[in-house]
Amino acid sequence: MLVAGPYSLPLGKRTLVMGILNVTPDSFSDGGKFNSLDRALRHAEKLKADGADILDIGGESTRPGADDVSTEEELERVIPIIEQISKRIDLPLSIDTYKAKVAKESIQAGAHIINDVWGAKRDDDMPNVMGELQVPVILMHNRMPSPYQHLIKDVLQDLQISIDLVKRAGVTKDKIILDPGIGFAKNVEENIQVMQHLNRIVNLGYPVLLATSRKSFIGHTLDLPPEERVEGTLATVGWGINQGCHIVRVHDVRQTVRFCKMMDVLKGAVRENG
Repeated sequence: MLVAGPYSLPLGKRTLVMGILNVTPDSFSDGGKFNSLDRALRHAEKLKADGADILDIGGESTRPGADDVSTEEELERVIPIIEQISKRIDLPLSIDTYKAKVAKESIQAGAHIINDVWGAKRDDDMPNVMGELQVPVILMHNRMPSPYQHLIKDVLQDLQISIDLVKRAGVTKDKIILDPGIGFAKNVEENIQVMQHLNRIVNLGYPVLLATSRKSFIGHTLDLPPEERVEGTLATVGWGINQGCHIVRVHDVRQTVRFCKMMDVLKGAVRENG
């Protein structure tokens, strides 16, 4: 069970679907679509209606080459939206940020989970904030540009460093979720290799979130733009479920919820209707 504020999610009983709500002007897939309060609220309502278990709110694009956003600007983007969504929509909210101040103020504003694409390594204050807040944390694999000696071993070691950082700050094991960081600090071949070894990350003993939605390694493989990568994304979701992943983070929630339900039934994780 994943406990996030007042919410308890059936972790491990079925695949959980995290819907993406980017409130940025420059995200690679949906930049600018939802960066106003009214539009963000409408999209959040749609994601819930489509079956999302969690909403992931981000105020800074993490696509390659995106401009850095100041802490103040990121707060201005996400805090009003978190405040309104937390009052109107009955779902746990995740804040997608690597900045400790943004994480802390977002949790205070009504978010329930911290999703850090730098695995608590980019901001020195983040581990302590995570330990102080005692909320679930998602630690994604990422690294500054440097060659891998042995890709999978290096990814596992990098993730273990993040785990040790937050544990030393007081985060308990039951609050840690890992993300293999598909699309981050990896080329196309490396992304595919990490996908092929997701079970090695699952075997670390923590829930695993897989975030492959519309990413460039799918576009490269299929030669398709972001808006036409639904089928490719679903293929990666199915593969991830079979490898033992627990949560998937996606743009196309309705299709993914249906896909995951069918996969879970086939795996025997849940009973079919009727």
